[in-house]
Amino acid sequence: MKKHIILIIFLYWLPLWMVAQNPYSRYTNLPTVYINTYDGYGITSKTTYKYCTLTYIDENDSVIVRDSVEIRGRGNSTWNMSKKPYRFKLAAKEKFLGKGKASAKKWTLLANAGDKTLIRNAVTSAMGEFLGLYFNPSYKFVDLNINGTYYGNYQLSDHVDVRKHRVNVKEQDLPLTDQSDITGGYLLEVDGFKDGNCFTTSAYSVPIRIHYPDDEDIAPEQNDYIRQYMRDFEEVLRSSDFADPVKGYRRWVDSISLANWYIATEISANIDGFFSTYFYKDQGDSLLYWGPLWDYDIAYGNDTRLGDTTRKLMVDIGYGQTKLWMNRMWDDPWFSRLINRRFNEALDEGLGLHMMNTIDSLALLLERSQERNYEKWGINRKMYHERVLYSSYNQYIFDLKNFIFNHVEYLQTAFADKQPAEPTPKFYPKNFYYRIINAANAKAIDIYGQYTDPGSRICLWDNEADRDSEQWEIIDVGNDYFMLVNKLTKMALNDPTEGESTTTTNTGTRLDVAEPDENDPRQQWFFTPQGTEGYYNITNRHTQHTANLQGGSSSNGTSIISYNTDSRNATSTNRLWYLMPDDEIEDIDNPDDPDNPDDPDNPDNPDDPDNPDNPDNPDNPDDPDNPDNPDNPDNPDNPDDPDNPDNPDDTDGIGDMPEEPEEYALAYNSQTETLHFGSETPEKLTFTVNLYTTAGVKVAQFRANERFSISHLSSGTYIISWSVGGKKRSTKVSK
Repeated sequence: MKKHIILIIFLYWLPLWMVAQNPYSRYTNLPTVYINTYDGYGITSKTTYKYCTLTYIDENDSVIVRDSVEIRGRGNSTWNMSKKPYRFKLAAKEKFLGKGKASAKKWTLLANAGDKTLIRNAVTSAMGEFLGLYFNPSYKFVDLNINGTYYGNYQLSDHVDVRKHRVNVKEQDLPLTDQSDITGGYLLEVDGFKDGNCFTTSAYSVPIRIHYPDDEDIAPEQNDYIRQYMRDFEEVLRSSDFADPVKGYRRWVDSISLANWYIATEISANIDGFFSTYFYKDQGDSLLYWGPLWDYDIAYGNDTRLGDTTRKLMVDIGYGQTKLWMNRMWDDPWFSRLINRRFNEALDEGLGLHMMNTIDSLALLLERSQERNYEKWGINRKMYHERVLYSSYNQYIFDLKNFIFNHVEYLQTAFADKQPAEPTPKFYPKNFYYRIINAANAKAIDIYGQYTDPGSRICLWDNEADRDSEQWEIIDVGNDYFMLVNKLTKMALNDPTEGESTTTTNTGTRLDVAEPDENDPRQQWFFTPQGTEGYYNITNRHTQHTANLQGGSSSNGTSIISYNTDSRNATSTNRLWYLMPDDEIEDIDNPDDPDNPDDPDNPDNPDDPDNPDNPDNPDNPDDPDNPDNPDNPDNPDNPDDPDNPDNPDDTDGIGDMPEEPEEYALAYNSQTETLHFGSETPEKLTFTVNLYTTAGVKVAQFRANERFSISHLSSGTYIISWSVGGKKRSTKVSK
């Protein structure tokens, strides 16, 4: 017994003795791992482990030695490369990557041989963490030596398995009992290689590998349960009710992890993202969860087999059967809205900047190690299917960042284009005058000759912002009917068709204007939304006829006539109009009108800043905003005022009234969904631009000298309006 105790004590202290005698040192600023196989030969099998000692020297030169470590090769395509990846297994569980990380026996040494940046897997893990995926592989970069030979830069990382800080689902009973709950947990993979305990589904022929429970531990009833569960999931996904929120696939998937995993797969442009897809099911939980992200070294445009993937969706071109599931989900408007919303949320939260900062940080960390790595392996040596070969590491880093920037920009358009078109909404007028613009030619309804007499006909005319005869107040007269009163003439739009009429009789009468009478049904109109582009039919209550452009002519002066209301209403551009808000209407009953005594801007209101008794009145000499107050920085006599002509910083001494550029234009890039003005005098692009919905709701504002993205806005038609040089300008854009 005493001899056994002595032997145990000796083995316990062996690592400390080896630390004291350790002959090793680090190659670079990174930790170094030394592997020495017991037989002194290399690691040639990815199925058979061999024993070794592992010496780990961390960043502080502390040394850890582990004996009785088992090591073998790993990977599929990567195992055939000259710089090979490995898996090792410790004799006991250990938090090898530090506090807060997994305590486990199994770990991986990723070679990243086909990734000249060496960091694609790490960047993807960081992206998954930012997006909120529940389990993301931890890692640490090291230099590796095997049997006295330097092997290069490696990524020491988690192995994908079930345990805390990895895939933390419930571990099932081993062995099972009659009371065991076999609803979970399960770790699954869509596995194109069909390794291990793999089965193929019947509905979509998807190969699914059961990683947990392990091949040697899983019981027949567990096998049967999870296989039937996946068959049921696919049958629901394939059914005609697949998009139903109760009967369909939504009750089978965790939408949060699904969206985050899918978005990460598309951002990374991983052509194998659907060939190898990890997902899992927990005990007592009916949902499938997606992730972790694994094996992304050929992602981000790093593979030649499918060409340049910068402007492509993996769901369209990627390898693997998971994309059959995803394309089916894209047919569900709920899923398309989920992806588009979550993607834009992530960008707004700073995902792009986070990825760029991660790349910069890792590139700096690996600066010395990558140099040594490529002294051995060659930086412009083709290892796999690399898309580009450069002569410097920084060029690969720039290429990675450039791909992400351009691909994310493309995804903004691609995801938006997949959105179901929203129907034109019911029209509710706001406190604006409106221009009524024809769908075919973008010209406006006007009063011919700008005559002010009753009976003057209305017509088509160039859309000109300074023509009050093109502006109409739309007044709600009840029951979804409206009266349209012209700003210039104060006359109401009228259908003078004689005699009794129906939707198809007495058509062709020219519309005109009349003295306003909100009780006259000839002056009452309703707006019928059509399509998804923001267009409306304008139909008269009395005649049931629709306002129509005579003959489809786009010439100025063309009459607007009372015409058939029929099935062509939805398609004929002669009778499709969009309603563009223009000048705001001053209304004495409006609490925001300055003539309303309750309005805070009314000069008789003591709270109004123009009231002489108001201490904020600029005429009050004590008010710091009073221009006569010498302390007012805007006082022209104040030498610090930038508008003071005596101030050397003042450019003209006349203030900042915007002047309209002589030549300028508004451009819209539908691919990037970006608005911007171009001008030969860009210094004059200082005015403010407003965006409105077709219902008159202001949704955005930007400066003319800025590029402005409308990717965050819903699909539809928007009115763009600005004032410059005393003139009002407007146009529209369809997203």
